[in-house]
Amino acid sequence: MLFVTCIAFECGDLCAQTNAWQPSPGHRQMPIWPGAVPDAQPVAGPEFARTHKEFIASKPVVLVERVSQPTMTVYWPKGTNTGVAVVVFPGGGYNCLAIDLEGTEICDWLTSRGITAVLLKYRVPTLRFEGYRESRQALEDAQRTLGLVRFHAAEWHIDPHKIGVLGFSAGGHMVTATSTRFDRRLYPAVDAADEESCRPDFAVALYPGHLWKRGGKLELNPNVPVTSNTPPTFILQAENDPVDPVENSLVYFMALKNAGVPVEMHLYAQGGHGFGLRSTKQPITEWPRLVEKWLGAIGMTLESSPANRIRQKAP
Repeated sequence: MLFVTCIAFECGDLCAQTNAWQPSPGHRQMPIWPGAVPDAQPVAGPEFARTHKEFIASKPVVLVERVSQPTMTVYWPKGTNTGVAVVVFPGGGYNCLAIDLEGTEICDWLTSRGITAVLLKYRVPTLRFEGYRESRQALEDAQRTLGLVRFHAAEWHIDPHKIGVLGFSAGGHMVTATSTRFDRRLYPAVDAADEESCRPDFAVALYPGHLWKRGGKLELNPNVPVTSNTPPTFILQAENDPVDPVENSLVYFMALKNAGVPVEMHLYAQGGHGFGLRSTKQPITEWPRLVEKWLGAIGMTLESSPANRIRQKAP
């Protein structure tokens, strides 16, 4: 079972610490800011990745901490390119990033389906700002990355109208933040990429957190102001999630439904939290097939669409 924060993964004798995270060979990690990052905050030390020895589906989890210089890594589609792109937000309670479980492994699945995946290593940990109670810096990084992907759409053989977001836990919250706070960037524009829209065309929120105003009532966090222009959304969560209660998904679903936004939600009795796409005995881990069908249903990956038949090779 994974986490909403990294408190459950104290290092000590439990994990091996390494240097800053790097993608596997064949992938290039790129900075998303051309100069100084906006709203920079001090961190306790240099970035590092550590392998936690608590296994999930017979595999350990790699956590990245103290990220102060955000990056993106593009994973090119394998086989036929659908023209669809997805920016992936790993979870970690805005304190760390589950970079493989909820990052690279997700990108490998997406590329196997002909989708360009962009893994965002956003800033953690960060200080909370008055007026935006979660992570202002992480949302700035997400807004910037969506603009960059759309700016490079032609070069990367991406349909600029088929760029979505997918995230887990805190990353699931960032899915909702990018889906509802795209009308104004939280930072001053730095180049032409910031002239592009940072609104995702679709959104996938998996066991999202930070959405329910706890205290008994089913009220949505006001920092995710849903409107009729919020993109079509897919939500998935287990009812026995001990980290982010299922009320997080329920309040967001109701807000989308009331705003007339197309939304599909799947709730499972069992499954817990932090399973990524690693297969377990729980039926909830079959969720990738549900997302694939949903993407077809909303017209993103239908093979009959000429816009989805981009067969050019990746750059």
